Amino acid sequence: MSFWTLVAELGLPIAATIGLGAFIMVIIKYILGSVVSSINFIESVITQLDNRVKTMNNDILKIDQEVSEQLGLPVDTDRVARADGKKDARKD
Repeated sequence: MSFWTLVAELGLPIAATIGLGAFIMVIIKYILGSVVSSINFIESVITQLDNRVKTMNNDILKIDQEVSEQLGLPVDTDRVARADGKKDARKD
């Protein structure tokens, strides 16, 4: 359907409104697509940071246990129990 046929059948204001509505929909779709891709990127960064924090917590706990054993201090079993059962986030 050509633009002029649409203008002849509906009138110029209605045809222009339909055209501008389609243009606005394309712009909104483009903007939302870029926002969704940014959100997905930020989500992956947050997931990676969370894994690093979990890894650091496990490493600090192991270092604390080794230092306590070497210095002859009692191992903090409450801290070990709190971390027990959590999945190690390291990939090595």
